[in-house]
Formats: sequence, structure tokens, C-alpha cells
Amino acid sequence: MTRSATTTWRRVEVVLAPVLLGLLALAAWEAAVVVLELRPFVVPSPSAIGAELTGNVGIIATAALSTALNAWWGLVIGVVGALVAAAVSAAVRTLDEMSAPLAAAAAVVPIVALAPVLYTMFGANVQTARVAIAAIVSFVPVYVNTLRGLRTVAPVHRDLLRAYAATRRQATLTVTLPGALPFFFSGLRVATSLAVISALVAEYFGGPVDGLGKAITSAVSSSNYPLAWAYVVGAVVVGLLFFCGSSGLERAVLHRRSGR
Repeated sequence: MTRSATTTWRRVEVVLAPVLLGLLALAAWEAAVVVLELRPFVVPSPSAIGAELTGNVGIIATAALSTALNAWWGLVIGVVGALVAAAVSAAVRTLDEMSAPLAAAAAVVPIVALAPVLYTMFGANVQTARVAIAAIVSFVPVYVNTLRGLRTVAPVHRDLLRAYAATRRQATLTVTLPGALPFFFSGLRVATSLAVISALVAEYFGGPVDGLGKAITSAVSSSNYPLAWAYVVGAVVVGLLFFCGSSGLERAVLHRRSGR
């Protein structure tokens, strides 16, 4: 087998292996529900969930779009705020020491407690509270990882730039920022998943009657458990799209830099 054929097979294998594993898991799930005669309120069968998913694909897509938009805007606001805060904290160590307790506090604030407060502040008929929650949750991992990356400069690189009389701007562009990129993308991958989860959970506690969180609650309250699980599948798809988007962006940026 040639080298190109081996590379192609490895790429196919990367995609094929998780697909086969997923199909086996679904088959085992279906068999367990049938053999053990599990009731739908315990866990519905994949076939029942699939029937609800195909029969309500438009409604599920609309709810997923609402949740995705809240998560997206929250992610954008959180990431931009985290980058600015990390840059300022890296430049002024006093601000870094002052902001560390605030970042730690933001990381442990429960959405269950925060959502009702924000709904009271911004109103229960707008999406502002959900976007704010997603922004706060997204801020922490990006800020912490980016700040660490900005402070992680190898002494040999610092000494080399000093020997070449490089300016601070040149040192930042050639060493500090490229070195911080992997740290930033590590935080971004975590933030994308947290943004979707936080926007979804925030929908349980108020706000407009749309989004996947409200839809899941409504389906469960009417004892339509397969439909509730179909909405969960929609949430999984949204989370995967966000995660794959961040991973694709990371590969494109890092590959471009390594190719220079």
C-alpha cells in the first residue's frame, strides 16, 4: 500500500470507527429496551426517538436554532471579553492578581442561581439573560487559558529577542501571540461546549417560550418522553456543530502558521 493510500485509509478510519461504534451502541440500546421491556419514562428506544425526530424535524430545528443563537452570541461576547481581559492582565500583573479571584468566582457561579436573577434584571420576555449566562460561562476558560499562554514564553526565546534588540511589539507578534494560540484554542473548545450547555439550562428557568430547554420541559410535562429525547438529540447536534467549528478553526489557523 502506497503512502498516499495509507494516509487516505487513516482518514477514513478516523471517521468510520466512531460511526460504527455509535451504530453498535444504538443497536445495544434498542435490544436492551426490548428485552428488558423498559418503560418510556425510564428510557425510550432509539426507534421511538427517531420517529419523533423525523416527524418533528422542523419544530426541533427551530428550537435548536434559538438555543444556538443564544449560545453563539454569548460565546462571541465571552471570548472577546476574555481576550481583552487576558491581554490587559498579562501586561499589568497587578490587574492579574486582582482579577484572579473574580475569575474563580465566575467559574463556580451556578446557573440555577444566576438565571432567575438575570431574568429579573433584564426581563423575562427577551433573550438577554440567556446570552449573558452563556457569555459569563464562556469567559472563564478562554480567559484562564489565554492568560496562561501569554505568560508562557520560553526563557531562551526571550533571551534571543533581547539579544537581537527586538522591540516589545516585535516580541509580542513573533513569540508571545503564536505561543499563546494553542492555549487560546484549548479554552475555546471548552467554551463552545459550555456556551451551548449554559444557554440550554438557562431556558429551564424562564424567558421566552422557545429553545430546546423549554421544549424538553414541555415534552416531559406531557409525558412524551421520546419527543423529549428527540429534543436532546437536537441539543447534541448543536453542541457538536459548535465543537467541530472551534476544532476546524484551530486546525486552519495552526496549520496556516506552521506552513509559513
